[in-house]
Amino acid sequence: MSSDDTRHGVARADAEAAIRTLLRWSGDDPTREGLIDTPRRVVDAYGDWFSGYESDPAEYLRRTFEEVAGYDEMIVLRDIEFESHCEHHMAPIIGRAHVGYLPTDKVVGISKLARVVEGFARRFQVQEKMTAQIAHCIEDVLHPRGVAVVVEAAHQCMTTRGVHKTGVSMTTSQMLGTFREDARTRAEFLQFIAMPGRYR
Repeated sequence: MSSDDTRHGVARADAEAAIRTLLRWSGDDPTREGLIDTPRRVVDAYGDWFSGYESDPAEYLRRTFEEVAGYDEMIVLRDIEFESHCEHHMAPIIGRAHVGYLPTDKVVGISKLARVVEGFARRFQVQEKMTAQIAHCIEDVLHPRGVAVVVEAAHQCMTTRGVHKTGVSMTTSQMLGTFREDARTRAEFLQFIAMPGRYR
């Protein structure tokens, strides 16, 4: 990236200056050798961590396949690892998502489901909101008979500050269509992701 790059109306030089201000506020000297390149590195990292703002997750789902020999049973992609950031403290959220849907007359490539998760994760997030966004995006584009999303994550805003409770994870779910209406379908999904007995 060049020094005059601009994203969302903010010049890169201004973003790097903001990092230097935070370094000074933290009590360190941004001109010392170990920190001299930190603003550049942090801005580069932000470009990666928050690349979700540059994409439309729904676009990943628009290319579908209809030649599936009438397949209409559950499709589940589990253990989709993701990294996000808490919108309240800008601290990392590290976790995994499980996504399932019941197709109507079309299916989508499984990598596209992972890209949808990634597209929403690489933004400032609240886990509950991200879980709902993933589910509703799939529902809105694919129009399946049902969508199920379960997200499990550890929040560094809780483990590294505040109450300092390590080893704690949070689980959220969003069930739409048949997964919400039919307990047997929901139970089958939870069995697929090895979480029987939850969200009943």
